Order: sequence, then structure tokens, then C-alpha cells
Amino acid sequence: MSKKYLITSALPYANGALHLGHLAGAYLPADIYVRYLRLRGKDVVWVCGSDEHGAAITIRAKKEGISPQEIIDKYHALNKSTFERLGISFDYYHRTSAQLHHETSQDFFLELFQQGDQFDEKVVEQYYDPKFDQFLADRYIQGTCPRCSYESAFGDQCENCGSDLSPTELINPISTLSGEKPQLKSTKHWYFKLDNHQEWLREWIKTGQLDGQQYHNPSSWKKHVLGQCLSWLDTGLQPRAITRDLSWGIPVPLEEADGKVLYVWFDAPIGYISSTRQWAKENGKDWESYWKGDDTHLVHFIGKDNIVFHCIVFPAMLKAHGGYNLPINVPANQFLNFEGQKFSKSRGWGIEQHVYLEEFESLPNKEDALRYALIRIMPENKDSDFKWDEFVDHHDKELADNLGNLLNRVVVLTNKYFQGVTPDLSIPLSEKHPEIQQLILRMTKEIEQFTFRQAAQTLMEISSAANTYLQDVSPWAIAKKDPDSPIIAECMFLCLQVAGYLSLLVEPFIPFSAPRIRAVLGLPTSKAGDLELALNKLSNGEPLIKGGHQIGKPSVLFPKINDRKDQSRMMLIEQQKAKLAAIEASETKAERPPIKDTITFDDFTKLDLRTGTIMEAEKVKKTDKLLQLTIDLGLETRTVVSGIAKHYKPEETIGQQVVLVANLAPRKLRGIESQGMILMAEDENGKLVFVQPSKSFGNGCFVK
Repeated sequence: MSKKYLITSALPYANGALHLGHLAGAYLPADIYVRYLRLRGKDVVWVCGSDEHGAAITIRAKKEGISPQEIIDKYHALNKSTFERLGISFDYYHRTSAQLHHETSQDFFLELFQQGDQFDEKVVEQYYDPKFDQFLADRYIQGTCPRCSYESAFGDQCENCGSDLSPTELINPISTLSGEKPQLKSTKHWYFKLDNHQEWLREWIKTGQLDGQQYHNPSSWKKHVLGQCLSWLDTGLQPRAITRDLSWGIPVPLEEADGKVLYVWFDAPIGYISSTRQWAKENGKDWESYWKGDDTHLVHFIGKDNIVFHCIVFPAMLKAHGGYNLPINVPANQFLNFEGQKFSKSRGWGIEQHVYLEEFESLPNKEDALRYALIRIMPENKDSDFKWDEFVDHHDKELADNLGNLLNRVVVLTNKYFQGVTPDLSIPLSEKHPEIQQLILRMTKEIEQFTFRQAAQTLMEISSAANTYLQDVSPWAIAKKDPDSPIIAECMFLCLQVAGYLSLLVEPFIPFSAPRIRAVLGLPTSKAGDLELALNKLSNGEPLIKGGHQIGKPSVLFPKINDRKDQSRMMLIEQQKAKLAAIEASETKAERPPIKDTITFDDFTKLDLRTGTIMEAEKVKKTDKLLQLTIDLGLETRTVVSGIAKHYKPEETIGQQVVLVANLAPRKLRGIESQGMILMAEDENGKLVFVQPSKSFGNGCFVK
């Protein structure tokens, strides 16, 4: 029985436009994979849709004085249209506000509820904003951190010291909605017993086995995906609230749950199921065969911030419900930065997908230029960085100078020497160029292993190999001496075969250019199964483009961005770089905080400041700000947790002499007892630097 493939991509939140990092994370890699499967003739369905519930949407709607429906309608339409314009070829793009999704989510909840052992009911106290008549999510409560006295800590975490918090721990809490002090109010909620699924989840993730059946191959999963999952499991799973008090969302289908909705984390992944159901309903298909069939492979494409939900929480939900398949892989990508910094909408740092399409409207191949540049830097196993100069290089040096140059020369020479008719030969490519055949097969394996960045590199290696062969033979030179030489016909025949394979292999990466490449080769636009037929011909030694085939006329497939004769395209890039330079110029001087309240000399003398040297350093797990430092104070060593990880790599701190507040009361940060605080200063660019003596002192010296 042939396999079915069900592919999902993370549901984008309908609260704003999507930037390039979103595209590189969950949508472009899935599009490559799905387009490849279709070309191989596989039965594949790819679903996605807008995530349209949650407190963030209601809060934005209240602040803007409009309805949540207006917010989600705007961004659903914008993101759906932008995906289509970039060639993201979903089979169905649904939305979680749809009636079918509400029904699917409520039915799923009721199935778990009626089992009697999947939920806990708890009465808890939560902060409530009377002015907004709303219970507050943790992130919408701010106050003073009880650990470090930072005055803008959130209800779930202090951004300054990294401490995990609960809202009731905050000193002087306020609602970020009204700016007023919230009230504690009792409310009942249902909790999914995620902890009951701990053991089988560990076995399934580590070995791929469940109930004696092999579900997946752990060695094919990315290391950072397995690592994050096992770290969560090692910490111990806890029950998760599955309901919340909110007016916007899917009503909990219980009489005693009036005014409560399903938590967005619960209903969002069910959106994959409802999207499949809607697709099947409109296309006369059986949706259950894609979710429950023994012959179906389920793959989730996501960013690393969603790993736990797709590898632990959602599988637990599916297993608890019963009857559903679990994913065979979750090839989560890491994060994409922009010109060395994180995307920041508030700063204007980065570019949104629809803005790119608008501002680069005059750029030929704007869609494929972006797709290809992102593929070449795709953050598959570590964070990567988008840079405008590299964007130009990937297009001009690889698509234009390598691939475009090969195709143009092959078409020009075939038209010149054979009136555009493929020489009447039948030479197996594997016989003359086994290395190219191996590259083609290697590329298909790389796509199947979700290493799309390497697959794009291999694509260029295929083109380079053919360019080298064409240059080595130089049929134009042979034609001057012997126009009828059979070497010319053989060279053009074999180069046309490679060009034919490239016209199919490029389609998952640059789908807007692929039909134009096919056209200059006189071939129809590719359809489902064409690559499978081509690979069969490759293995059987049959020509892909037969002798006597009439090709088309040459055309410029990839006009260069950095064109010496026409700098208008390069000006688009310079304008983007100028925007970033202006942002950095406006931020040159870091904003200085006001001087704190006056203290007495006696207050100051209470501080015991000592010199010390950092001997060891490592990052604190599950944080991106904290380093654990071991500091030699002369007579003793101290462990200090410091929020400097964004400014220093661990190895950069070793050997640094520092000034330590040695008599500060110890406090626990992320389970580590911190025995002091090192003094830091902030330079004019906002970077933290060590406060150090002007010359080296022995460890443990007083600083007065």
C-alpha cells in the first residue's frame, strides 16, 4: 500500500504581519518538502491556517477600540495572501474561528472529559482586572521582582534576573491593561494531566517505539529537538490548564463552564485536524485516512519555540484521545536573525514578508530571489543571519552566474548548432557522467532528510559539474575546426539531459522560475509524478529529453541585482541598508536611567566590594540571558549567576578580573544559588562591560 503524507506548519497568530524569520522557520521548508513529494507522485496533504484565539487578540482589540473579529480578519487575509504570493502551496489554509474548528475542538475536549481520568478540576486564585472585566494572563501583569527588585518584571518571569515567577510573587503588581492594581479572584479550571503521559512519551521520543511498534527513527530527528524534549521530561511534566476565563475563544462545552473558553494552546494544534476535515469536505476526500491510517506519515514543520507543544503536549493529547497517528518527525528550525540582530517590530528592525513584496515589486524574480536566499541560510540546526549583501550574492553568483549561465549556454549553443533540435542520440547520463547522477540522487536524499540547505548546495554542484563539462569540451572551439564533429552533438545532448533534470529539481526551491526554465527547454510545466518518472529514466539509462525534441529560444532567466549597466535593482538593496543605518544612528546613545534616590555614607559602607577572577563559566539551561560563573576570591570561590549571556560568550569571561558585591544575601536563580553580584557598566551602545580595577590586583582585595 502506498504511503500518504500529512504535513502541517505552525498556525501563525492572526495578530500581526509575518516577517522573514517566520518564512524560514516553518513555511518555506515545508513548501520545499511538499513540492518534492508531489513531484515524486506521493499522496500528500499540507494544511495550515490562522490561529485566531487568545488573550493577545482581545487585548489589542480593546486597546484599538475594535472587535477581535476585525483584528483576525485583517491579518488572516494579509498572511494568507502573502503566502500565496510567495508560492507557499498549502492544500488548505483554514482559520480557528471557523465553525468546523469550534466543533472539532469541542468534540476533542468532550472525548477526553468523558474518559474521566484525563482532567483535574481545580479552584484557583487568579488576578482579575475589574476595569477591563477580565482575568489576566501572567504576561499581562507587571510588578517589582522579589529577587532583584527590577520594577518591570512580568507575572511569569523577570527579564532582568531570569527568575521564574508566579503573578502573586510580584511586589506591587499592576495590570498592563488598565495600569491599576488587579484583584485576586477565585475561579475553576480544568487541567490536562500531562504528567500521566510522562513515561510513554520518554520511551517514544528516545526510542521511537510505542506499544511494541516502531513509530519513528530517533536518529533522523534533529539533536536540538530531542534535547529540548528530554530536558523537559527530565524536569518532570506538570498538569496544564486547558481552560481560561475569556470572552474570545471556543466555549468550553460544559454547563458549569459558563464564560470559559478552551486555552489557545489546546485548540490551536487541533486546527491541523479541522483544516484537514475542511479540505476533505470540499474535495470529497476521507480526512480520517490521513490522521488515522496505518500508511500515513505525519510531519510537523515548526520553529524551535514550538518544539515542546508538538513533540510532547500535542502527542499526549492525540494518544489520550485515541485513534490518531503520532508524528514521524518534527524537523523544527531554529531562529533567523536580521543583519546580526533579532527581528524587532517596535524598532523597525527587519522586514515583513508583505513589505518585502511591496518594496521589491520592480525586482525580477523577487519571490525566488528571497526564497533561495533564505534556503541557503536556513536555520536548520542553529540560529542564522539574513544579510542583504548575501541576499545579492546568492542570487547573482549562484542563480545567475551558475544555474542561469549553464541553461543559457546550453540553449544558445543547441539553437546555434542544431537549430534548437536535440541531437538524435541516446547516451545514458550515468555512463558518461556518473558523478552527476550521484549528485542528483544525493540531492533527493537530502530533501527527504530535511536538510534543505545542503540540498540547495547540491543543486548548485550539479549545475557546476555540467558547466565544467561544457567548458572542458568547449564545442564552440571544436566547431571552428570541425563543425560536424560528433563530440559537439554528444556534449549538447548530455548537457540538455542535465538541464532537463535541473528544470525539475529546482521546482521545490524556486517555483516561479521553474516553469520559465521548462519553457526555454521546450518542456511543459511540471506536474505531479514528473520527477519520479525522470528518476526512473535516470536509473534505466533512458534519455530524459529525447533526440529530435525541439527546445525554445534563450532568455535571461535571472537578471542580476548588482548589474553594472543598470543599478536600479541594487538601489533597492541600498535603500534597505540605509533604513537600518538610520535606526542604529538613532540608537547610538543608550538611554540612561535616572539617578536613584540618595543614600547615606553609612548605607554605602555596608557594601563589601572585592576583586575576583572568573575561573569557569557556562550558560544556565533554558535561559538566553544567564551565565553561571565560578569566581576566585582568594580565600574562597563563589558561584554567581549573572544576566550577561547576551553580551558575553562563556569562554569570553574566563580570566576576567571583576568586582564582586561579596556580602549580598544569596538568592536562587533557576535553581542555582547565586552568592553575590558582579558590577557591570553599560557602554554608549548598550553593551554590558565588566567594572574592573585600572590594574590587576590580587583576588579578594577590598574596593573602596
